[in-house]
Amino acid sequence: MLKITAFNCSARKDGNTAILLNAALAQLKAGGFATELVQLAGKPLRGCTGCMGCFKNKDRKCTLPDDGFNGYAEKMWGSAGILIGSPTYFSDVSAEAKALIDRTGFVSMANGGLLRRKAGAAVIAVRRGGAVHAFDTINHLFTISQMIIPGSNYWNVGVGRAPGEVAGDEEGLTTMRVLGENMAWLLTKLHAKG
Repeated sequence: MLKITAFNCSARKDGNTAILLNAALAQLKAGGFATELVQLAGKPLRGCTGCMGCFKNKDRKCTLPDDGFNGYAEKMWGSAGILIGSPTYFSDVSAEAKALIDRTGFVSMANGGLLRRKAGAAVIAVRRGGAVHAFDTINHLFTISQMIIPGSNYWNVGVGRAPGEVAGDEEGLTTMRVLGENMAWLLTKLHAKG
């Protein structure tokens, strides 16, 4: 069974970003995929230091002292599809999302492209502005990593400020459901036998 792993890079566990990710994951689960939501709240990641240890060791791991990243990376290497979700902080992703993106990208490249031809989608929670920039930040990881990005009927954005408020954004939730359906379709086609 193909696995999809979603990473909630919000400082709030089970907040708006998680609600959006779960809406997409529900469609994937209904399509017969194994799904997992990994929440980074309370588990701060440090950023990449550019030490190049991953290029030296080529062991699919980051050489920084373990802060949980290597476990997250192993989940990515073992997944057919990856969702990365972030709230919008000053028109960009959270610090946790940026750390995950940078370190994942470096370790993947150092080991011959571990993300190559996996499906990847960005999911963004926003109060008002800056969501498209945050969306682009995550998609830059996917494109440089040779991943395949499924689309939806709108950019993968949900609007809400207070915890749980995004649950009232029906357009945003519909966008996530369509994203989940499209990722399921894409992965079914990519992994079809014959």
